[in-house]
Amino acid sequence: QVQLVESGGKLVQAGGSLRLSCAASGGTFSTYAMGWFRQAPGKEREIVAAISRSGVSAYFADSVKGRFAISRDNAMNMVYLQMNSLKPEDTAVYSCAANPFGTLGVVIQYNYWGQGTQVTVSS
Repeated sequence: QVQLVESGGKLVQAGGSLRLSCAASGGTFSTYAMGWFRQAPGKEREIVAAISRSGVSAYFADSVKGRFAISRDNAMNMVYLQMNSLKPEDTAVYSCAANPFGTLGVVIQYNYWGQGTQVTVSS
């Protein structure tokens, strides 16, 4: 079973950039597709981005396409979310999750979750 710990969330001004990190332990990291999710107050959790086991394929929500990038380092058991041109509506708790089944956009396949890190974008 894999354990996930996110870091990098903070308060940033609109238009700014931020990189979130997710450290994995306790499992074979390269066997999991990885995703980043976010949940804003009063809203449902949504998938933001996901990356395949090898890092070759990625998925992005329409709301972040062209602004966010996802990457992974299988040697270091890390996955990253680079967020650029941040908007106030990007404010949320961001969590990473591991998917042993591999289909990037299928939320129910993400079985393992981190605790999340808060990102706040001020206008």
